[in-house]
Order: sequence, then C-alpha cells, then structure tokens
Amino acid sequence: MSTRLLLICLAACLALPLAAQTPPTSAPAADPLPPQPRPRVALVLSGGGARGFAHVGVIKALEAARVPVDLIVGTSMGAIIGGLYASGMTGEQLEREILTVEWSGLFNTRQPRQVLSQRRKEEDFELSPVLLVGFRDGEFRLPTGAVSSRSLEMLLRRYTLPTRHLSSFDALPTRFRAVATDMETGQEVVMDRGDLAAALRGSMSVPGVFSPLGMDGRILGDGGLVNNLPVNVARALGAEVVIAVNIGTPLAGRETLGSLVGITTQMVNILTEQNVKASIALLTPRDLLLTPPLGTLSSSDFDQAKELVRLGNEYGRTVSAALERFSVGEREYAAWTGARRTQAELNATRVGTIAGIRFEGVDETRAQRLGVGLEHLKGQRADVQLIENDMEALAATGDYERVDYRLVRNPDSGGEDLVVGLRENSWGPNYLRVGLDLRTDFRGEGAFNLRISHNRHWLTPSGTEWRNRVQLGETLGLYSEIYQPLDPLANTFVSAYGDLSVRKVDLYGEQNRPLARIQRESLRVGADIGWPIGRQGSVGDMRLGVVASSRRSSLELVQPGLNLQPDVLDVHWREAGLRAAVMADQLDYANFPSRGYRAFGEVVVGKRHVRGGERSSFARLEGSYTGVRSVGEHTFNLGLRFAHANNIPIGAIDEYSLGGFQNLSGFRSGQVAGNYLAFGRLTYYRRLPWNIGIARAMFAGGSIEAGNAWLDRRDVSFRHLLAGGSLFVGADTGIGPLYLSVVSAPKGFTGLYLFLGRP
Repeated sequence: MSTRLLLICLAACLALPLAAQTPPTSAPAADPLPPQPRPRVALVLSGGGARGFAHVGVIKALEAARVPVDLIVGTSMGAIIGGLYASGMTGEQLEREILTVEWSGLFNTRQPRQVLSQRRKEEDFELSPVLLVGFRDGEFRLPTGAVSSRSLEMLLRRYTLPTRHLSSFDALPTRFRAVATDMETGQEVVMDRGDLAAALRGSMSVPGVFSPLGMDGRILGDGGLVNNLPVNVARALGAEVVIAVNIGTPLAGRETLGSLVGITTQMVNILTEQNVKASIALLTPRDLLLTPPLGTLSSSDFDQAKELVRLGNEYGRTVSAALERFSVGEREYAAWTGARRTQAELNATRVGTIAGIRFEGVDETRAQRLGVGLEHLKGQRADVQLIENDMEALAATGDYERVDYRLVRNPDSGGEDLVVGLRENSWGPNYLRVGLDLRTDFRGEGAFNLRISHNRHWLTPSGTEWRNRVQLGETLGLYSEIYQPLDPLANTFVSAYGDLSVRKVDLYGEQNRPLARIQRESLRVGADIGWPIGRQGSVGDMRLGVVASSRRSSLELVQPGLNLQPDVLDVHWREAGLRAAVMADQLDYANFPSRGYRAFGEVVVGKRHVRGGERSSFARLEGSYTGVRSVGEHTFNLGLRFAHANNIPIGAIDEYSLGGFQNLSGFRSGQVAGNYLAFGRLTYYRRLPWNIGIARAMFAGGSIEAGNAWLDRRDVSFRHLLAGGSLFVGADTGIGPLYLSVVSAPKGFTGLYLFLGRP
C-alpha cells in the first residue's frame, strides 16, 4: 500500500504545478468542423470514476431534448462514456450494456477463480492470494496497480471493434477526442487517432490504481491530473457552444484527513479540482455547465451503476428548459441520428477470417509456444467470444499484467491478423507470498504457523515452474516441486516433489483422555505424470505416480501415572508405493465460497517396512467433497470426508484425525483419530452489510457437524458418531479467513475459539 500511495503522491506533486500555474495545453485546431446553419455543439465529459455513469443519464436526457452533438471530448470515465457514444451507441444502449456488466469483479487483479489452473487454485488453500510480492533484477517489487484493467480493456475492445480500421477519430459517427497525461513530462495528451479502445483505457489510467499504459512511445496516465474537464480542447477544435458535464468527486471533509490514505486522496482531488476550475472559467454565457447532484456516491461505487445513471438522467430532465436552446426540430434531429447510424454501419466492417496470429511483448520462443494454443482460430471467421476465452486463459496463468488483442488487416490474404499484446508482470517471474494461521481456544491450547511460498514461472522456455514453501511454527515444513508441461498445450505434465515436516502430535485414549505427546518427522518424495481436466486444468487434474516416504515418531511427554514405555511410541518406518489422485475445484472463492464444488480422491498402495519388524503391504484411501449453493443472501456449505488406512503405526494416526474448528468443533485438534474416518458438516453463513476495508466481506453463520474415527474395522458404527457445532462471525481478510466462534460438543467442550487461516 505504501508504494502505491507514494506513486500517487509523486504524480500529484509533479503535476500540481502544471495544473496550478499554467492553463492546459490546447489541442491542435486542424481539420475544423464543416460549416452548418446551427452552432457547433461540443459535449465535454469529465472524469470521476464510477460517478461517470451519470454521464449516461445526461446523454439520455440530451437525446430526449433532441440536442445534436457535433463533437465529444472526454477525460477518464468521461472519455470511456463519450468514446462509446461517439462510436455510434445510443444512450439506451449505453445504459443496457453498463447495467449488464458485473462491475464488482471487473477490476479484480486476477481472473475468476474457476478459470485458474489447478496449481493456482491450490495456492489459495496454502496462502492468501492477496499478499503478493515479486522479485526481479535483484530487487523486491510490488504490483504496479491496485486493481487490474484487463477485463475493462476486453470490454472496451468488444464495444469498439467496429472502429478498428478508422484512420482517425474524426471518422466516428460523432467526432471525438480523449485526454490523457504524459506521465514522463506531465503534459496533456489529446488523442485523435489510433486504437480507440487503447485511447479510452489510457485516459483512465489512475496512478496507483491502474497500471499506466504505454502508447505511441509515451506512458499515459489519467487525464484528470491535468485536464479533467477539457473545455479548451473542444474550443480549439471549433466548438461554438459547449455543454460541459462535471461529475468530479468533491473535496472530502476534515474527518477524512487523519490518515495517509485520506490525505493522499485529498491531494489528488485538490489537483483535479484546480484544473476543473480553470476549465469552468473558459465557459461563456452561451455554454452550459451541468453538475448532477450525486450525493455521497464516490468514484469507487461501481456497484451503484444503476443509481448513478438514474441520478444523471433525472438531473438532465430537470434542466430541460436550459437544453431547449440547443434543441432542433424532430426532422432535423432524425436526420442527425440517421447520419450517425449510417456512419456506424459503414464503420462496422464485418469481422473477416483470421489469417495469422502474432504476439507482441514476449520473445519469439515464448510467442511460438503460446501460439500453438491459438492455432484453432486460424482460417476461421473471427469469433469475438472465442478470442476473449483465449485471452482469459492467457490472463489466468498469472504471468501477464496486460493481455489485449486487436484485429488488423492482412493485405496479402484479405483476412485479418490477430495481434495479441502481452506485457509480462514487471514484478515477476519470481513470486513470493506470505501467510499465517493462528488458533486458540482461550484455555491455553493454541498454535501458530508462518508460511512463505516462492513460485518461479517460466524457469525454462518450455514453461517449467518451480514451487517452494517454507513453514515455521507449530509445524516446521519445507516443500519443493518442479512442474514441467510435456507439450505446448499442457495436455500432459510431469512433476517431481519433496516434502519435509516436523510436528508435535497429541495422542488420546479412551474417553478422549490425553495420553502422550510425540514428535513426528516425515520426509516424502514423489513423481507424477498428470493430465489437466478442462482447459489448462481449469476444472482440476488427474495424477498417477510413485511415492516414497520415511517417517519417525519419538515420545516427548507422557501423562503422569500411565505405564507407557517409550519404545511403544518410538517408531521408524519407510513406505514406497503407487499413487493415484484426482482433484476438481470449481469454488468461486476458497474462503466463504458462494457457489461451486471441490472434490478430491486419492489411493496409495505399496509396501511398508517398520524398523525391527517385517515388511507388509499397505493401502490408503481418502476422499473429500465440498458443495456450496446460495439462495439469495443465504449460503449453504456441505462438507464430507472419509478415509481408510490399514495397519497404520500408532505414531501416525494423526493423519486421519478430527478435532478443531469446523472439523468436529468442540474437540481438540487430533483428539479423535483412527484408521477409519467419516465426517460430515453443514455450514450456513450470510454476508454482512459491513465493509471494514481489509476484508473482501464479513459473514455470520454456524455449523452442525458429525463424525468419528475408529482403529479397527469391527468398531466402525455410525450409531456412535460424535457431534459438534459452532456459531461464528468471520471475514475473508487479506491474510486469510478469520473466525471468532463459540464451539460446543456434547462429549467435548464448550468455549470460545479464534481462528485465522485455514480451518
């Protein structure tokens, strides 16, 4: 956070003198508007983030008042709304498209969880996906933007695709200009040609929020830094009358200035407000300034799109009398809208056949490998949905901070080339994440673990990944895995891994009385061949492999009065065998999911050798299932687990154990253990209407649980299931799920439980 704030401060401090001391740079006055009997009307739309949705309501009011617009100039969100209107969309079409977009997820830093590969999904159950730091060129780096603009760029690309072959923005149904800031010089940049989608995105590159956009050799930032209401640009292009719509965020009150975030935000707002005042001073009595009253709705309230459009439209209708002087007769307005529609139809070049595929932003070796995954598009008529699916798959790898595409004419074939623009993460390819888990029952029992992971992507040109994890605390652990795709499409892969752990295990006897504490050391190595399920493993994966392990348990503490010899619990054994596993994961969130499922199954068979004993065969079978469904605001989460292992040495029975929060609540961790295990849980939770900033959301709910574990098969009986339950409030925080819960079990205990991390 501090790095992003510093970037905002620097941008504000560098640009402030330009805005405060000099007027905005005027746009070139070339290609003036053609003569016409009525005054040339320009619509100037300011930036303001989500508040810019009000522009759509104002546009609908202008249409209702029959006000023809000859030129549109916009900044930031004003550029996006204005550019789409200029491209031929009507106010009604703009409203319909805006309200169908799921804005709550549009700016997520990564793709929806369901489309990620299984490797990426598994990381969610190990560490928080939020706390990410990169390492590149000998230094640690943070992501360059607080949110991602990939989905926004794809949306703009789809809407502006008909304009892709225009020589300039003068050829749009309505002439258009977008304003951005050159982040190197602090000068205003008025974009009048080129890639319309990129121009709109460049104008809305809010420093510290969106990554800046490289375009035509410049690094573009949000135009609001230098000219948030570009009246001067419209005037320089021949506009005789200006309708300016200012929806900028008002300055905050004193109560917000007690933090660095509040002060920094206020600095940017002051900067913007100063250049807006300079622009308003350029208006004449012939012009019209519209300022829709948007109340306390802020620039980040994208989920209030419908309300913002409504407020803009209502305000536009209240000033209908002021709009009458710009209004024309029905016949003239019909001619104007007809000309716009005709121009839009002329611009809407039919999407042709894809003749070739090119990549920009990656080396030739990487481009060839990635290109194999897009070969299915060649020779086919370009399907926007298919192309977007392919771009989504590229974004889901997590290797690129920008994934974009465009279609360009191929003069040799008469078709079009698909040009894929990629920008590798400037903070990769080494990714570090930090996580922790903490639990306490406020009765002296608790645990703490710190986890650090390292992922190295593209270790080799063939896509090798190296994954490492260190754990410190109650459990000491070290894990390392090499993952290697066997073909460019990653239809098959191999992996080799090693896992070392040292942990304390409490053993319990009859009536769940504590017997002893042992230390268990475990070393496991293995190799798998695997096959992804779904595209790039987006559903899950299957694995077949070999695994070998060496385990040792040694007695540390024993309950006083028990006649228990150390050699009974001091066991050393080795295992080697074959392993088959399948995993499928379609949960929308790893923590507090609202829909989807997760299923896992594993079978291991092989030989075991206990030191001082004979060799024997062993088999393990384990399965689990989580299914989540929401009905309105109510979410139901069903969890099932079963496990079986034959002849497990007594020091290892903690592998199949129950106890702890939502794992048979009201019993201590590992208190119920055996060779046969069955467990079921039904959890209910509801999202709370509170926003605490550091969490995705807060929840309240409860669980009912039942299960048991048995040493011998003859003891297995579902009539002897143990019961437990919990009531909790929780939050999906940046460092993992947080629960504060009351737990209870008839044969266990009732108490308060705090849990941070994975339950």
